[in-house]
Amino acid sequence: MGLACVPLAAVWANVGRILVFLGQDSAIAAEAGAYARCLIPSIFLSVPLQCHVRFLQAQSLVHPVMASTGATALCHAAVCWALVYKAGMGSKGAALSNAISCAANLVMLAVYVRTSSACRCTWNGFSMEMFEFEELRSFAALAVPSGFMIW
Repeated sequence: MGLACVPLAAVWANVGRILVFLGQDSAIAAEAGAYARCLIPSIFLSVPLQCHVRFLQAQSLVHPVMASTGATALCHAAVCWALVYKAGMGSKGAALSNAISCAANLVMLAVYVRTSSACRCTWNGFSMEMFEFEELRSFAALAVPSGFMIW
């Protein structure tokens, strides 16, 4: 999934130039480009976050996901306000607040998965089995469309 984000990050890194090429006003294109560049960390953080969410959902453990997402949403408004207004970052702060919120949500779910007795039998850590070709191929068949949906 991380590899599927690389082309997306390349496009987002060049959004300003792409928009100018497509005829957008240069000031608007520059602001959109700056916003998109600051949003890039969010897509790479969303990869392990979505893996944790799907791992928990597959076990019908939706309450931890709901709780971490709710806590993140409550804090996101404050973080966004602080970066946009207090730090004076404007739209760049809004984009970076997405990365901070995504990271916070990821940390909460990762701690839950690694410490909860509910996941003790299903999470044994990483192994070389995750690199088996058939498994990777079927996973890539889901990761690529998922990446395009995020895009």
